[in-house]
Amino acid sequence: VYSSQGKKNAFGNCVKVVELQSEGGASGAVHGALQAGSLATTYTASQGLLLMIPNIYKWVGECIPAVVHVAARSLASRSLSIFGDHQDIYACRQTGAAMLCSHSVQEIADLSPMAHLLAINSSSPVIDFFDGFRTSHEIQNVEFVDDENWKELLDLEKVEEFRKRALNPHGHAVTRGGAENDDICFQGREAQNVHEANIVTEAEKLFKQVSELTGRTYAPFVYYGAKDATKVIIAMGSVTETAHEVIDDLMAKGEKVGMVKVHLYRPFSAKHLIAAIPSTVTKIAVLDRTKEPGSLGEPLYLDVVAALEQENRHVDVLVGGRYGISSKDTQPNQIKAVYDFLDSEKPFTGFTIGINDDVTHLSLPVDSEYHVNNTYTSCLFYGLGSDGTVSANKNAIKISLPLRLLVMQLINMLKLILLMTLEKLVVLQEVTSVLVKILFVQHIILNMQISSPVLWILIS
Repeated sequence: VYSSQGKKNAFGNCVKVVELQSEGGASGAVHGALQAGSLATTYTASQGLLLMIPNIYKWVGECIPAVVHVAARSLASRSLSIFGDHQDIYACRQTGAAMLCSHSVQEIADLSPMAHLLAINSSSPVIDFFDGFRTSHEIQNVEFVDDENWKELLDLEKVEEFRKRALNPHGHAVTRGGAENDDICFQGREAQNVHEANIVTEAEKLFKQVSELTGRTYAPFVYYGAKDATKVIIAMGSVTETAHEVIDDLMAKGEKVGMVKVHLYRPFSAKHLIAAIPSTVTKIAVLDRTKEPGSLGEPLYLDVVAALEQENRHVDVLVGGRYGISSKDTQPNQIKAVYDFLDSEKPFTGFTIGINDDVTHLSLPVDSEYHVNNTYTSCLFYGLGSDGTVSANKNAIKISLPLRLLVMQLINMLKLILLMTLEKLVVLQEVTSVLVKILFVQHIILNMQISSPVLWILIS
């Protein structure tokens, strides 16, 4: 949009947007542009991200500051699903690229610019990801930091260093991407250890700067909950928004619970994770939004196990489970079920929430009577538009209770259309018109970002 409007970037240039034949072509073009000294980025998801993996390996090895923004989505395994989970980004964890996770629409606005700063400062490719559909298609009010403020965080000396490393046969020719044998290849790979450690250092600095800039707390791992919590969930992605509400509700009832939000997934810093977990915690559940058949546990769970062992931090219970595959809803009572499960007699790794597993019986029992008491709820609208590659969409609009009731009245009235005669449709049209006007008044009062096309689609 900025490019079509002629808006200039931090360097006074209009960004060139190019559509390539495939994701493999896009990642190759990004590679070439960066080797030539131009900052470049790309966007993808699902199978498209898998097509970029060969180039990502080279980006890492050549210390190229590429940025890939990913709306994390399912991969075609047992069946094709175009909805959201973390299968695609987990498939990239072995490349060595830095991986930054946003948990909400607001965090995307805050951390996506940071991804570019991190790539430049650390001379490393960054995969900036967030939940496909559940977050990428959510209509929500957010606060944007002014572009000039981001520009103040831009290290122009690092930019100049990057440009000086560009491939150029005139004056400072260099060789990259050569072939090595066993005599030096291993040593060269291990020499990258210092570089990888520097990524964590640069990320920590930027998290602090972004926190000061936005007034919101960011770090490699962010804790939320009771200071003396005994039970903690570790997760990343939109599920932490649900967990946030459950924690508030349970804390109000006297329970000592909390969660750790993962923002810097790679490099995975064990010391930062341990520092984020209260010393009172004795029971931990790790939630992964993927399934890896044949593994002893899902990726985030295994990382947490290794981190606790390396930092000599022992807990009484440490289990991992799966949730939200292919955008399967995760409700508050299911999050509570995880906390309850930690107190069970025989907690185990490999449990699931959000489904009824009637084959292998790994689903946790859920208290159907449990509800979070707050003044807000969510209304899901299905099938409005597309994401550019597939004809499916999920928009979540968080709205206040009065507005929710009006929307539900609209939907219920629309269902009655099938039962009405043509003569009665005229009356329905008049009533619907009044309700739409009320909705728009509510929209103005609450400053909600509900576009008029969405409402007209509802009544068309």
